[in-house]
Amino acid sequence: MRVAIIENTRYSDPGQVGVALAEAGAQVEVIRAYAGEALPGSPDTHDALVVFGGEQNARDDDKHPYLPQLAALMRAYGEADKAVLGICLGSQLLARGFGGDNLIGAAPEFGWQTIEPTAAGLADPVLVAAGARPFLSFQWHDDTFSLPPDAVHLAGNQSARHQAFRVGRAAYGMQFHFEAHRGVVETWNALFPDLVERKQPGWLARHPEYAATQGAQADAAGLAIARAWVALI
Repeated sequence: MRVAIIENTRYSDPGQVGVALAEAGAQVEVIRAYAGEALPGSPDTHDALVVFGGEQNARDDDKHPYLPQLAALMRAYGEADKAVLGICLGSQLLARGFGGDNLIGAAPEFGWQTIEPTAAGLADPVLVAAGARPFLSFQWHDDTFSLPPDAVHLAGNQSARHQAFRVGRAAYGMQFHFEAHRGVVETWNALFPDLVERKQPGWLARHPEYAATQGAQADAAGLAIARAWVALI
């Protein structure tokens, strides 16, 4: 099982997705697209594609000229019936690749938040693995997207109607950071304390309480989702 992971920032951490891929014995190639490393030329080189988040928005082509190519590559993997996973920025790029609109600054959200599966989400082999309706997951974003044509709407919440979708068999876009277990969140707190406080004043002081309750629930749901997606590869 060969899996390409595309990083859009130097601060990427595969988190729960990395755990699930390791359990499955996947051969992982990490490509630092933000640093100029070349993207795969076609879907033939890997069995699955993972695209993580980043500080940029999905239309920031002037500063990050590889973004159109990455969006097209995600579509190519999906159309080849290979498993695709886009998280946060990755979900926005997947939406772009399949013809959705990117809505910049339209849905700011931060912290462990509720995700509500749709009826289709409750029947989906990946989303149903979360176990609860609703479930909790970590959020850190400002942008959102419209659903691409023919996409299946899998989840939403009050901040962003489109939190998860699927195109075809196994191309998934998830706005929420289900990969971010509590260790990843602690690292982000340490790296970006000023940004965190601007997003939600006082959150750092309350973080230990949130981590013990909301974080524990989100960790369980996130690992279950990651394992379910890896099973589709």
